[in-house]
Amino acid sequence: MMGTLTIAGLGPGNEAMVTPEVSAALASATDILGYAPYVARVPPRPGLRLHPSDNREELLRASEALRLAADGRQVVVVSSGDPGVFAMASAVFEALEQAPHYRDLPIRVLPGITAMLAAAARAGAPLGHDFCAINLSDNLKPWAVIEKRLRLAAEADFSIAMYNPRSASRPEGFGRALAVLREAGCGERLVIFARAVSAADEKIETVSLSDATPEMADMRTLVIVGNSQTRRVGGWVYAPRQVR
Repeated sequence: MMGTLTIAGLGPGNEAMVTPEVSAALASATDILGYAPYVARVPPRPGLRLHPSDNREELLRASEALRLAADGRQVVVVSSGDPGVFAMASAVFEALEQAPHYRDLPIRVLPGITAMLAAAARAGAPLGHDFCAINLSDNLKPWAVIEKRLRLAAEADFSIAMYNPRSASRPEGFGRALAVLREAGCGERLVIFARAVSAADEKIETVSLSDATPEMADMRTLVIVGNSQTRRVGGWVYAPRQVR
């Protein structure tokens, strides 16, 4: 009997932000695979096998999910936020490309609320006009590519959502990113630091880029750099819909 493979987004952290579609998939799953902290968000129950793994084992995790589904299991691979945004959906399809004998498996991708969208909602509407998202981790791409994309995004006057800004293993990267944006003339832009959005220790802080420091972010922080027209209204930050 052929099983199924679902790739699901758990949202930014609060259970209220998990979609009903994802909740139903988790309720009917026989196996949950994912990065250990994300798997820990799924309550154990009889008949459910949890398969936590390290954050750098995405392809191994994806391959194991395909194998389990082919063996007749109802498999769910979980990511935080949305599985298609710097997460497991791409890894599963990469593994599938390398294993064509699994291509007839029933696979579905269930969206989730991203950290970027949850952070933007907390701050107001900083993504109200054209924007882009850039992952600052150089684990899977060279720093030169990150720097080029930052410069081009600044030149195009996008609002920029920056994922994975500063880890213990590469604390210098975010400082370099801030320097690149300052060199590109973005020093007066507003920057939103949204840490642990929807969790009990959530913190939202907005400063100008010229006042931003690397220590204001960690791996639980989503950083949004406004475009040249982004401004405050009361305690809110928004990007006007009309470009002048």
